[in-house]
Amino acid sequence: DPDSGDNGLLLYSLVGGQTDEFDINENTGQIFTVSVAGKTGTFHLQVQAADQGTRGLTAQTTVSVTVDSSSSSNIVMLVLNQKINVVERHSAEVQRVLEDKLGWDVYIVDLYSKEMEREARSSTDETQVKFIAFDEAHQQVPAEDVKRSLREQKGDIEVELEKVFSAPVSAAVAEAPAAAASPELVAAIVLGVLLAGTCVAFLAYVLLDLRRKRKHGKQDLVKKVEIMEGIDNPWAVDKNGSLKSLEKPEHMNN
Repeated sequence: DPDSGDNGLLLYSLVGGQTDEFDINENTGQIFTVSVAGKTGTFHLQVQAADQGTRGLTAQTTVSVTVDSSSSSNIVMLVLNQKINVVERHSAEVQRVLEDKLGWDVYIVDLYSKEMEREARSSTDETQVKFIAFDEAHQQVPAEDVKRSLREQKGDIEVELEKVFSAPVSAAVAEAPAAAASPELVAAIVLGVLLAGTCVAFLAYVLLDLRRKRKHGKQDLVKKVEIMEGIDNPWAVDKNGSLKSLEKPEHMNN
């Protein structure tokens, strides 16, 4: 609205459509989701812009929002060495810098910091800015292309962000963490390890048992051989090496 004063001050609102799932920033007109969990398809929203003049002029338009069932794989994470509350206050400027240097439309999906975690023991000067870039055809730019451009423009982006935050800024591209193994996979791995351990223990027991039986078998065989040799030879050698008669003692003859 080119008017000045209250006639040029616009406030935005949702006047029709699924207003329970979406909301709008009345000052900027930015639409964001409230709750679309488990929902897919296209939503049609009726948006109104109204100036604050005495006559209260308004204009309306329809905005179509398509909700996909799967999360985007083109989300890029940029890590800034700034506190999250500071980045939140300047999120519009951060978005503007990224759009200017990358040459694409940028939508900030989320701002995250370890300060948001209850178990965080101390504050951290690090905020993750997750965003998606869109080309002129309103198609998502592949994440690898965005990362490449971020690295190429790193110096210029940091210079512009230093103007925004009035402090030295470090902007680093972060890689998404590897997907955690599913509980089913973890359980399968644990069971596999336990089964393998059981098999090894059982095999070791069988081998030891066989060795023990073989050892006792050899000992029994040696004893049998000694006995047989003693019977065949009427004169056996005793422990001291002297000859010993195997004849029955006299008292046994009686």
